[in-house]
Amino acid sequence: MTNSEPLLPINSDEIQNGDLKEPPMSFSSNDLDGNSGNLISQFIHLLFVALAWTFDAQLSFVNIFSDADPAWHCTSGDSSGASSCFSASTPCNLPPGSWAWDFPAHASMISEWALECASPTVVGLPASAFFAGSLAGGILLSTLSDSALGRKNMLLLSCLTMSLAGVLTALAPDVWTYSALRFLCGFGRSTVCTTALILVSETVSGRWRDKVSIIGFLFFTLGFLSLPAIAYVNLASSWRALYLWTSVPCACYSVLLCFFINESPRWLSVQGANKIDADASKSRSNFSTIKTIWDRKWASQRLIASMIAGFGIGMVYTGMPLNAGNLGTDIYLSTALNAVAEVPSALAALVIVGVTDRRLSVLGFTAACGALNIACVFLETKAWRMAAEVASFFSVCTAFDVLLIYCVELFPTCVRGSAMSLIRLAIVLGGAIAPMLVALGRRWSFVSFGVFGVVIAFCGLATVCLPETKGRSIRDTMEEEEEEEEEDCRK
Repeated sequence: MTNSEPLLPINSDEIQNGDLKEPPMSFSSNDLDGNSGNLISQFIHLLFVALAWTFDAQLSFVNIFSDADPAWHCTSGDSSGASSCFSASTPCNLPPGSWAWDFPAHASMISEWALECASPTVVGLPASAFFAGSLAGGILLSTLSDSALGRKNMLLLSCLTMSLAGVLTALAPDVWTYSALRFLCGFGRSTVCTTALILVSETVSGRWRDKVSIIGFLFFTLGFLSLPAIAYVNLASSWRALYLWTSVPCACYSVLLCFFINESPRWLSVQGANKIDADASKSRSNFSTIKTIWDRKWASQRLIASMIAGFGIGMVYTGMPLNAGNLGTDIYLSTALNAVAEVPSALAALVIVGVTDRRLSVLGFTAACGALNIACVFLETKAWRMAAEVASFFSVCTAFDVLLIYCVELFPTCVRGSAMSLIRLAIVLGGAIAPMLVALGRRWSFVSFGVFGVVIAFCGLATVCLPETKGRSIRDTMEEEEEEEEEDCRK
Protein backbone atom coordinates (compact mmCIF):
# COMPACT_ATOMS: atom_id res chain seq x y z
CA MET A 1 0.00 0.00 0.00
CA THR A 2 1.38 3.41 -0.94
CA ASN A 3 2.29 5.65 1.98
CA SER A 4 0.19 8.80 1.66
CA GLU A 5 2.43 10.87 3.88
CA PRO A 6 4.16 13.55 1.79
CA LEU A 7 7.89 13.95 1.74
CA LEU A 8 7.54 17.71 2.07
CA PRO A 9 6.69 18.85 5.62
CA ILE A 10 4.28 21.51 4.38
CA ASN A 11 2.02 21.98 1.42
CA SER A 12 2.48 25.52 0.20
CA ASP A 13 2.70 26.74 -3.39
CA GLU A 14 4.24 29.96 -2.16
CA ILE A 15 7.11 28.12 -0.53
CA GLN A 16 7.58 25.81 -3.51
CA ASN A 17 8.03 28.86 -5.72
CA GLY A 18 10.48 30.45 -3.29
CA ASP A 19 8.12 33.29 -2.33
CA LEU A 20 7.09 33.22 1.31
CA LYS A 21 4.73 35.97 2.37
CA GLU A 22 4.30 34.88 5.96
CA PRO A 23 5.67 32.17 8.23
CA PRO A 24 3.99 28.78 7.77
CA MET A 25 2.52 26.64 10.51
CA SER A 26 4.63 24.36 12.68
CA PHE A 27 6.68 21.68 10.95
CA SER A 28 6.21 19.18 13.73
CA SER A 29 2.94 17.86 12.32
CA ASN A 30 3.03 14.99 9.88
CA ASP A 31 -0.73 14.78 9.36
CA LEU A 32 -0.71 16.51 6.00
CA ASP A 33 -2.42 15.02 2.98
CA GLY A 34 -0.45 13.78 -0.01
CA ASN A 35 -0.68 11.51 -3.03
CA SER A 36 1.62 9.12 -4.84
CA GLY A 37 2.16 11.55 -7.73
CA ASN A 38 3.49 14.19 -5.39
CA LEU A 39 5.66 11.63 -3.62
CA ILE A 40 7.27 10.59 -6.90
CA SER A 41 7.98 14.16 -8.01
CA GLN A 42 9.34 15.07 -4.58
CA PHE A 43 11.55 11.98 -4.54
CA ILE A 44 12.96 12.87 -7.97
CA HIS A 45 13.66 16.36 -6.63
CA LEU A 46 15.59 14.87 -3.71
CA LEU A 47 17.58 12.59 -6.02
CA PHE A 48 18.56 15.56 -8.15
CA VAL A 49 19.78 17.51 -5.12
CA ALA A 50 21.75 14.50 -3.84
CA LEU A 51 23.46 14.14 -7.23
CA ALA A 52 25.78 16.97 -6.14
CA TRP A 53 27.52 14.43 -3.87
CA THR A 54 28.64 12.44 -6.94
CA PHE A 55 30.57 15.33 -8.44
CA ASP A 56 31.99 16.27 -5.06
CA ALA A 57 33.42 12.76 -4.68
CA GLN A 58 34.93 12.73 -8.16
CA LEU A 59 36.63 16.11 -7.86
CA SER A 60 37.80 15.37 -4.32
CA PHE A 61 39.58 12.10 -5.12
CA VAL A 62 40.65 12.68 -8.74
CA ASN A 63 44.18 13.40 -7.45
CA ILE A 64 44.56 9.70 -6.67
CA PHE A 65 44.96 9.06 -10.40
CA SER A 66 45.96 12.41 -11.94
CA ASP A 67 48.85 12.80 -9.48
CA ALA A 68 49.74 9.09 -9.26
CA ASP A 69 53.41 8.10 -9.18
CA PRO A 70 53.80 6.70 -12.74
CA ALA A 71 55.26 3.27 -13.36
CA TRP A 72 58.58 3.01 -15.23
CA HIS A 73 60.87 0.31 -16.59
CA CYS A 74 64.46 -0.16 -17.62
CA THR A 75 65.38 -0.08 -21.29
CA SER A 76 68.27 -1.67 -23.11
CA GLY A 77 71.60 0.08 -22.73
CA ASP A 78 75.17 -0.61 -21.83
CA SER A 79 75.77 -3.26 -19.21
CA SER A 80 76.75 -0.86 -16.44
CA GLY A 81 73.77 1.40 -17.13
CA ALA A 82 71.37 -1.50 -17.22
CA SER A 83 72.76 -2.89 -13.98
CA SER A 84 72.32 0.40 -12.13
CA CYS A 85 68.82 0.77 -13.55
CA PHE A 86 67.58 -2.63 -12.44
CA SER A 87 68.84 -2.05 -8.92
CA ALA A 88 67.31 1.45 -8.59
CA SER A 89 64.04 2.05 -6.78
CA THR A 90 63.41 5.37 -8.55
CA PRO A 91 64.50 6.73 -11.95
CA CYS A 92 66.26 9.66 -10.29
CA ASN A 93 69.96 9.98 -11.14
CA LEU A 94 69.79 7.23 -13.75
CA PRO A 95 71.58 7.92 -17.03
CA PRO A 96 69.34 9.14 -19.88
CA GLY A 97 68.08 6.36 -22.10
CA SER A 98 68.40 3.67 -19.45
CA TRP A 99 64.75 3.91 -18.41
CA ALA A 100 61.32 4.96 -19.73
CA TRP A 101 57.76 5.45 -18.50
CA ASP A 102 55.33 2.55 -18.91
CA PHE A 103 52.71 4.91 -20.32
CA PRO A 104 52.94 8.22 -22.22
CA ALA A 105 54.40 11.05 -20.15
CA HIS A 106 51.09 12.95 -20.22
CA ALA A 107 49.32 10.14 -18.32
CA SER A 108 50.36 11.71 -14.99
CA MET A 109 51.19 15.27 -14.07
CA ILE A 110 54.38 13.96 -12.41
CA SER A 111 55.77 12.50 -15.65
CA GLU A 112 54.46 15.33 -17.85
CA TRP A 113 56.23 18.01 -15.81
CA ALA A 114 59.25 15.82 -14.91
CA LEU A 115 58.59 15.90 -11.18
CA GLU A 116 59.81 12.37 -10.51
CA CYS A 117 62.81 13.75 -8.63
CA ALA A 118 61.06 16.77 -7.11
CA SER A 119 60.58 17.08 -3.36
CA PRO A 120 57.47 15.53 -1.75
CA THR A 121 56.33 19.07 -0.94
CA VAL A 122 56.10 20.00 -4.62
CA VAL A 123 54.55 16.70 -5.69
CA GLY A 124 51.95 16.85 -2.93
CA LEU A 125 51.23 20.56 -3.39
CA PRO A 126 48.12 20.15 -5.60
CA ALA A 127 46.44 17.80 -3.11
CA SER A 128 47.38 20.03 -0.19
CA ALA A 129 46.15 23.11 -2.07
CA PHE A 130 42.78 21.44 -2.62
CA PHE A 131 42.30 20.87 1.10
CA ALA A 132 43.61 24.35 1.89
CA GLY A 133 40.95 25.72 -0.42
CA SER A 134 38.33 23.64 1.35
CA LEU A 135 39.46 25.11 4.66
CA ALA A 136 39.30 28.67 3.34
CA GLY A 137 35.89 28.06 1.79
CA GLY A 138 34.61 26.50 4.97
CA ILE A 139 35.54 29.65 6.88
CA LEU A 140 34.36 32.28 4.40
CA LEU A 141 31.25 30.53 3.08
CA SER A 142 30.11 28.84 6.29
CA THR A 143 27.22 31.19 7.15
CA LEU A 144 25.93 32.18 3.70
CA SER A 145 23.43 29.32 3.48
CA ASP A 146 21.84 30.52 6.74
CA SER A 147 21.78 34.19 5.82
CA ALA A 148 22.27 35.86 2.45
CA LEU A 149 22.12 33.03 -0.10
CA GLY A 150 20.02 30.25 1.35
CA ARG A 151 20.41 26.54 0.65
CA LYS A 152 19.64 26.49 -3.09
CA ASN A 153 21.84 29.43 -4.14
CA MET A 154 24.69 28.22 -1.92
CA LEU A 155 24.60 24.80 -3.59
CA LEU A 156 24.48 26.41 -7.02
CA LEU A 157 27.43 28.71 -6.30
CA SER A 158 29.50 25.86 -4.84
CA CYS A 159 28.91 23.42 -7.70
CA LEU A 160 29.50 26.09 -10.35
CA THR A 161 32.77 27.24 -8.80
CA MET A 162 33.95 23.66 -8.32
CA SER A 163 33.15 22.64 -11.89
CA LEU A 164 34.63 25.71 -13.60
CA ALA A 165 37.84 25.34 -11.58
CA GLY A 166 37.98 21.70 -12.65
CA VAL A 167 37.62 22.58 -16.33
CA LEU A 168 40.36 25.22 -16.06
CA THR A 169 42.61 22.68 -14.30
CA ALA A 170 42.70 20.67 -17.51
CA LEU A 171 44.45 23.66 -19.12
CA ALA A 172 47.08 24.20 -16.41
CA PRO A 173 50.56 24.81 -17.92
CA ASP A 174 52.59 24.01 -14.80
CA VAL A 175 52.34 22.59 -11.29
CA TRP A 176 51.95 26.03 -9.70
CA THR A 177 48.92 26.99 -11.79
CA TYR A 178 47.60 23.49 -11.29
CA SER A 179 47.87 23.88 -7.51
CA ALA A 180 46.17 27.30 -7.59
CA LEU A 181 43.23 25.88 -9.53
CA ARG A 182 42.97 22.94 -7.15
CA PHE A 183 42.76 25.50 -4.33
CA LEU A 184 39.88 27.22 -6.13
CA CYS A 185 38.17 23.88 -6.71
CA GLY A 186 38.48 23.03 -3.03
CA PHE A 187 37.18 26.47 -2.10
CA GLY A 188 34.05 25.88 -4.15
CA ARG A 189 33.33 22.35 -2.99
CA SER A 190 33.72 23.20 0.71
CA THR A 191 29.95 23.50 1.24
CA VAL A 192 28.57 21.13 -1.41
CA CYS A 193 27.88 18.05 0.73
CA THR A 194 26.65 19.87 3.82
CA THR A 195 24.35 22.18 1.85
CA ALA A 196 22.90 19.28 -0.15
CA LEU A 197 22.38 17.24 3.02
CA ILE A 198 20.66 20.14 4.81
CA LEU A 199 18.47 20.90 1.80
CA VAL A 200 17.36 17.28 1.57
CA SER A 201 16.77 16.99 5.34
CA GLU A 202 14.78 20.22 5.56
CA THR A 203 12.59 19.35 2.60
CA VAL A 204 11.09 16.25 4.18
CA SER A 205 8.96 15.45 7.20
CA GLY A 206 10.48 13.77 10.24
CA ARG A 207 9.43 10.25 9.26
CA TRP A 208 11.42 10.42 6.03
CA ARG A 209 14.49 12.33 7.21
CA ASP A 210 16.69 9.35 8.15
CA LYS A 211 15.90 7.55 4.93
CA VAL A 212 16.47 10.35 2.44
CA SER A 213 19.67 11.50 4.17
CA ILE A 214 21.30 8.24 3.10
CA ILE A 215 20.65 9.07 -0.56
CA GLY A 216 23.49 11.59 -0.59
CA PHE A 217 25.93 9.05 0.82
CA LEU A 218 24.97 6.57 -1.89
CA PHE A 219 25.50 9.18 -4.59
CA PHE A 220 28.90 10.03 -3.09
CA THR A 221 29.75 6.33 -3.29
CA LEU A 222 28.66 6.33 -6.92
CA GLY A 223 31.04 9.19 -7.64
CA PHE A 224 33.91 7.55 -5.79
CA LEU A 225 33.26 4.18 -7.42
CA SER A 226 33.13 5.72 -10.90
CA LEU A 227 36.63 7.20 -10.58
CA PRO A 228 38.64 3.96 -11.02
CA ALA A 229 36.49 3.14 -14.05
CA ILE A 230 37.04 6.59 -15.60
CA ALA A 231 40.77 6.41 -14.85
CA TYR A 232 41.06 2.91 -16.30
CA VAL A 233 39.29 3.90 -19.51
CA ASN A 234 41.74 6.81 -19.81
CA LEU A 235 44.72 4.71 -18.74
CA ALA A 236 47.02 5.90 -21.53
CA SER A 237 45.30 9.27 -22.01
CA SER A 238 46.30 12.58 -20.50
CA TRP A 239 45.56 13.22 -16.84
CA ARG A 240 43.79 16.34 -18.09
CA ALA A 241 41.05 14.15 -19.56
CA LEU A 242 40.13 13.02 -16.03
CA TYR A 243 39.29 16.59 -15.08
CA LEU A 244 37.16 17.10 -18.19
CA TRP A 245 35.28 13.82 -17.60
CA THR A 246 34.41 14.91 -14.06
CA SER A 247 34.07 18.69 -14.39
CA VAL A 248 32.02 19.15 -17.57
CA PRO A 249 29.07 17.04 -16.31
CA CYS A 250 29.23 18.97 -13.03
CA ALA A 251 29.05 22.28 -14.92
CA CYS A 252 25.95 21.08 -16.79
CA TYR A 253 24.41 19.97 -13.49
CA SER A 254 25.07 23.41 -12.01
CA VAL A 255 23.05 25.06 -14.79
CA LEU A 256 20.15 22.66 -14.26
CA LEU A 257 20.14 23.45 -10.54
CA CYS A 258 18.75 26.88 -11.36
CA PHE A 259 15.59 25.41 -12.82
CA PHE A 260 14.89 22.06 -11.17
CA ILE A 261 15.29 22.42 -7.41
CA ASN A 262 13.33 24.36 -4.79
CA GLU A 263 14.53 26.27 -1.77
CA SER A 264 14.26 24.73 1.70
CA PRO A 265 10.79 25.44 3.15
CA ARG A 266 12.24 25.55 6.64
CA TRP A 267 14.82 28.17 5.67
CA LEU A 268 12.11 30.22 3.95
CA SER A 269 10.03 29.95 7.10
CA VAL A 270 12.83 31.31 9.28
CA GLN A 271 13.55 34.08 6.77
CA GLY A 272 9.86 34.99 6.73
CA ALA A 273 9.78 35.17 10.51
CA ASN A 274 12.85 37.41 10.50
CA LYS A 275 11.23 39.79 8.04
CA ILE A 276 8.38 40.40 10.45
CA ASP A 277 10.79 42.45 12.56
CA ALA A 278 12.35 44.83 9.99
CA ASP A 279 14.89 46.29 12.39
CA ALA A 280 16.16 42.88 13.43
CA SER A 281 16.32 41.81 9.83
CA LYS A 282 18.45 44.81 8.87
CA SER A 283 20.88 44.33 11.71
CA ARG A 284 21.39 40.65 10.91
CA SER A 285 24.92 40.00 9.56
CA ASN A 286 26.20 36.99 7.70
CA PHE A 287 28.27 35.89 10.71
CA SER A 288 25.61 36.54 13.34
CA THR A 289 24.66 32.86 13.28
CA ILE A 290 28.11 31.87 14.55
CA LYS A 291 27.79 34.40 17.38
CA THR A 292 24.38 32.93 18.17
CA ILE A 293 25.98 29.51 18.60
CA TRP A 294 28.87 30.71 20.76
CA ASP A 295 26.59 32.81 22.98
CA ARG A 296 24.81 29.66 24.15
CA LYS A 297 26.85 27.19 26.17
CA TRP A 298 24.86 24.12 25.11
CA ALA A 299 25.22 24.99 21.41
CA SER A 300 28.95 25.75 21.61
CA GLN A 301 29.58 22.50 23.50
CA ARG A 302 27.75 20.54 20.82
CA LEU A 303 29.70 22.29 18.08
CA ILE A 304 33.10 21.70 19.68
CA ALA A 305 32.41 18.02 20.40
CA SER A 306 31.10 17.49 16.86
CA MET A 307 34.13 19.23 15.34
CA ILE A 308 36.54 17.09 17.37
CA ALA A 309 34.82 13.91 16.20
CA GLY A 310 34.70 15.27 12.65
CA PHE A 311 38.43 16.05 12.68
CA GLY A 312 39.38 12.45 13.46
CA ILE A 313 36.86 10.98 11.04
CA GLY A 314 37.91 13.40 8.28
CA MET A 315 41.58 12.53 8.68
CA VAL A 316 41.00 8.79 8.29
CA TYR A 317 38.23 9.07 5.69
CA THR A 318 40.48 11.13 3.42
CA GLY A 319 43.72 9.39 4.31
CA MET A 320 42.68 5.77 3.79
CA PRO A 321 42.06 6.00 0.00
CA LEU A 322 45.29 7.99 -0.44
CA ASN A 323 47.13 5.45 1.72
CA ALA A 324 45.93 2.51 -0.38
CA GLY A 325 49.07 2.78 -2.48
CA ASN A 326 51.16 2.01 0.61
CA LEU A 327 49.58 -1.42 0.89
CA GLY A 328 51.78 -2.69 -1.93
CA THR A 329 48.78 -3.76 -4.03
CA ASP A 330 47.31 -2.56 -7.32
CA ILE A 331 46.09 1.03 -6.90
CA TYR A 332 43.02 0.50 -9.11
CA LEU A 333 41.96 -2.57 -7.13
CA SER A 334 42.58 -0.88 -3.78
CA THR A 335 40.64 2.24 -4.74
CA ALA A 336 37.78 0.19 -6.19
CA LEU A 337 37.51 -1.93 -3.01
CA ASN A 338 37.42 1.20 -0.86
CA ALA A 339 34.72 2.67 -3.06
CA VAL A 340 32.69 -0.54 -2.93
CA ALA A 341 32.97 -0.52 0.88
CA GLU A 342 30.97 2.73 0.90
CA VAL A 343 27.87 0.94 -0.43
CA PRO A 344 27.32 -1.40 2.54
CA SER A 345 28.40 1.41 4.89
CA ALA A 346 25.62 3.67 3.61
CA LEU A 347 23.10 0.83 3.90
CA ALA A 348 24.40 0.04 7.39
CA ALA A 349 23.97 3.69 8.37
CA LEU A 350 20.38 3.59 7.10
CA VAL A 351 19.62 0.64 9.37
CA ILE A 352 21.60 1.99 12.31
CA VAL A 353 19.95 5.41 12.49
CA GLY A 354 16.57 3.69 12.57
CA VAL A 355 17.25 1.18 15.33
CA THR A 356 19.98 2.44 17.64
CA ASP A 357 21.44 5.59 19.19
CA ARG A 358 23.47 7.95 17.03
CA ARG A 359 25.98 8.64 19.79
CA LEU A 360 26.69 4.97 20.48
CA SER A 361 27.00 4.23 16.76
CA VAL A 362 29.61 6.91 16.11
CA LEU A 363 31.54 5.90 19.22
CA GLY A 364 31.53 2.21 18.27
CA PHE A 365 32.57 2.64 14.64
CA THR A 366 35.36 5.10 15.41
CA ALA A 367 36.74 2.67 18.00
CA ALA A 368 36.55 -0.22 15.50
CA CYS A 369 38.24 1.89 12.82
CA GLY A 370 41.04 2.81 15.20
CA ALA A 371 41.68 -0.81 16.15
CA LEU A 372 41.75 -1.95 12.51
CA ASN A 373 44.17 0.80 11.51
CA ILE A 374 46.55 -0.17 14.28
CA ALA A 375 46.24 -3.81 13.17
CA CYS A 376 47.45 -2.77 9.69
CA VAL A 377 50.78 -1.75 11.24
CA PHE A 378 51.47 -5.27 12.47
CA LEU A 379 49.99 -7.36 9.65
CA GLU A 380 52.67 -8.44 7.17
CA THR A 381 50.59 -10.38 4.64
CA LYS A 382 49.32 -8.05 1.88
CA ALA A 383 45.95 -9.79 1.65
CA TRP A 384 45.30 -9.45 5.39
CA ARG A 385 46.43 -5.83 5.40
CA MET A 386 44.08 -5.05 2.53
CA ALA A 387 41.21 -6.80 4.32
CA ALA A 388 41.88 -4.82 7.49
CA GLU A 389 42.20 -1.59 5.50
CA VAL A 390 38.87 -2.14 3.71
CA ALA A 391 37.15 -3.04 6.99
CA SER A 392 38.63 0.09 8.56
CA PHE A 393 37.39 2.23 5.67
CA PHE A 394 33.93 0.68 6.01
CA SER A 395 33.92 1.65 9.68
CA VAL A 396 34.98 5.25 9.09
CA CYS A 397 32.48 5.64 6.24
CA THR A 398 29.65 4.44 8.49
CA ALA A 399 30.80 6.74 11.30
CA PHE A 400 30.96 9.62 8.80
CA ASP A 401 27.43 9.00 7.51
CA VAL A 402 25.90 8.69 10.98
CA LEU A 403 27.79 11.74 12.26
CA LEU A 404 26.43 13.99 9.49
CA ILE A 405 22.85 12.86 10.15
CA TYR A 406 23.45 13.29 13.87
CA CYS A 407 24.77 16.85 13.46
CA VAL A 408 21.80 17.89 11.32
CA GLU A 409 19.57 16.93 14.24
CA LEU A 410 21.74 18.60 16.89
CA PHE A 411 21.24 22.17 15.63
CA PRO A 412 18.07 24.17 14.80
CA THR A 413 17.31 25.50 11.33
CA CYS A 414 18.40 29.08 12.08
CA VAL A 415 22.04 28.03 12.63
CA ARG A 416 22.16 24.59 11.03
CA GLY A 417 24.01 25.67 7.88
CA SER A 418 26.69 27.51 9.85
CA ALA A 419 27.15 24.66 12.32
CA MET A 420 27.38 22.04 9.58
CA SER A 421 29.86 24.16 7.65
CA LEU A 422 32.11 24.49 10.70
CA ILE A 423 31.89 20.75 11.35
CA ARG A 424 32.72 20.16 7.71
CA LEU A 425 35.65 22.55 8.20
CA ALA A 426 36.99 20.32 10.98
CA ILE A 427 36.55 17.28 8.72
CA VAL A 428 38.49 18.99 5.95
CA LEU A 429 41.22 20.07 8.38
CA GLY A 430 41.71 16.44 9.33
CA GLY A 431 41.77 15.58 5.63
CA ALA A 432 44.37 18.27 4.95
CA ILE A 433 46.79 16.66 7.40
CA ALA A 434 46.24 13.16 6.00
CA PRO A 435 48.35 13.53 2.78
CA MET A 436 51.44 14.44 4.83
CA LEU A 437 50.99 11.34 6.98
CA VAL A 438 50.48 9.24 3.86
CA ALA A 439 53.74 10.58 2.37
CA LEU A 440 55.61 9.65 5.56
CA GLY A 441 53.82 6.30 5.61
CA ARG A 442 55.60 5.30 2.42
CA ARG A 443 58.69 4.80 4.58
CA TRP A 444 57.15 4.03 7.97
CA SER A 445 53.68 2.47 7.92
CA PHE A 446 53.08 3.17 11.61
CA VAL A 447 53.15 6.92 10.86
CA SER A 448 50.08 6.65 8.64
CA PHE A 449 48.10 3.64 9.86
CA GLY A 450 49.17 4.04 13.48
CA VAL A 451 48.43 7.75 13.73
CA PHE A 452 45.13 7.29 11.92
CA GLY A 453 44.09 4.64 14.43
CA VAL A 454 45.01 6.60 17.55
CA VAL A 455 43.52 9.90 16.35
CA ILE A 456 40.12 8.56 15.29
CA ALA A 457 39.74 6.46 18.44
CA PHE A 458 40.37 9.43 20.73
CA CYS A 459 38.38 11.93 18.66
CA GLY A 460 35.42 9.57 18.60
CA LEU A 461 35.25 9.80 22.40
CA ALA A 462 34.07 13.42 22.04
CA THR A 463 30.60 12.17 21.08
CA VAL A 464 30.09 11.11 24.70
CA CYS A 465 29.47 14.82 25.42
CA LEU A 466 26.61 15.05 22.91
CA PRO A 467 22.90 14.51 23.66
CA GLU A 468 21.04 11.72 21.90
CA THR A 469 18.66 12.85 19.13
CA LYS A 470 17.07 9.59 18.01
CA GLY A 471 13.30 9.97 17.80
CA ARG A 472 13.39 13.75 18.20
CA SER A 473 12.07 16.19 15.61
CA ILE A 474 14.43 18.88 14.38
CA ARG A 475 13.78 22.41 15.62
CA ASP A 476 13.74 25.73 13.78
CA THR A 477 14.82 28.22 16.47
CA MET A 478 17.24 28.27 19.39
CA GLU A 479 14.33 28.86 21.76
CA GLU A 480 12.57 25.69 20.60
CA GLU A 481 15.75 23.70 21.12
CA GLU A 482 16.19 25.12 24.61
CA GLU A 483 12.59 24.21 25.50
CA GLU A 484 13.30 20.68 24.30
CA GLU A 485 16.40 20.57 26.52
CA GLU A 486 14.39 21.71 29.53
CA GLU A 487 11.76 19.04 28.89
CA ASP A 488 14.44 16.36 28.67
CA CYS A 489 15.92 17.56 31.98
CA ARG A 490 12.53 17.39 33.68
CA LYS A 491 12.06 13.84 32.46
